[in-house]
Amino acid sequence: MRDKFIAIILLVIMCLNFSDVFTDISLGVPLWHIISESLIVIVSGIGALYLIKDIYARTSDISRLKQELLISDDKFRNISDEMKNARHEYSAVIHSQFKQWSLTPSEQDVAMLLLKGLSFKEISGVRNTKEKTVRQQASVIYSKANVEGRHELAAWFLEDFM
Repeated sequence: MRDKFIAIILLVIMCLNFSDVFTDISLGVPLWHIISESLIVIVSGIGALYLIKDIYARTSDISRLKQELLISDDKFRNISDEMKNARHEYSAVIHSQFKQWSLTPSEQDVAMLLLKGLSFKEISGVRNTKEKTVRQQASVIYSKANVEGRHELAAWFLEDFM
């Protein structure tokens, strides 16, 4: 906004001095005075054109950046949707493996919470059970999955991604 105001002022100065130069020529003012005022007209015109060009370039850049931002937002939404789909598919694969291991629904819940990184205490709080019950269920899960503990359980599902 400030640049537009300055450009307008420079254009007004240019126009006023331009009319003053014509008036001075008709009045027979000395040549040095006409040349100095003509230089003011030229310099203010060049300054105004420079500012107008700069304003146009910045406006174009802002428009281009806004367009790129919209495209980027769309891509992010698509990636987000892709990630949601991948998450659901991965969850289905995990549950399918739980069924192959013959985990009960309760054991499946505990196993999923173990994979999410919750402690036994946190799992017992989430499931409203005793921590000892969660530990026993975890032992059964490890036995059915033929793994030594929570780290091997998590590694079993992450192994193919690495």
